[in-house]
Amino acid sequence: MTPASSAERSLRVRVISPSTAAFSGTAESVIAPAHDGAMGILYGHAPMVVLLGEGLLRIRTGDGPRHFRVARGFLQVLDNTVAVLAEEVEPAADS
Repeated sequence: MTPASSAERSLRVRVISPSTAAFSGTAESVIAPAHDGAMGILYGHAPMVVLLGEGLLRIRTGDGPRHFRVARGFLQVLDNTVAVLAEEVEPAADS
């Protein structure tokens, strides 16, 4: 049995708001501002839906980090797909 490649063990991530589709791609991890604190998501995460708070959404891709300021909305994890639907989304400086 061979180990899965990083492409096979990546998350599919979409970040959208009513006015924009801010990000769609693959990622190694996501750190999101849930309403009650930050939460991390890796490949194989259990299915869930959480209420977003306000703060920095951090997406680690193979090409480097992507950061967005998000406010209010929902995040869903299902079958290694992370869907972020926020009322407000704007790019933030990558650090």
